[in-house]
Amino acid sequence: MSSGVYVCSKCGYELFSSRTKFEHSSPWPAFSETIHKDSVSKYVERPNALKVSCGKCGNGLGHEFLNDGPKKGQSRF
Repeated sequence: MSSGVYVCSKCGYELFSSRTKFEHSSPWPAFSETIHKDSVSKYVERPNALKVSCGKCGNGLGHEFLNDGPKKGQSRF
């Protein structure tokens, strides 16, 4: 797999690396971690899901689902 960087569609801020992308039953791209600690902002929406936005401009990105990543204990963005 070639490596690439997924960026915010609004401001171009780096969010995810293709190295952390994985297949999931969801129709959306799935990532197990962000590129930088501050790539995204999060707030609790429900017990197992956090609302996620771009860490730079606040553009809505979807959710982080806790304990739904490719390995036990990992999240899915």
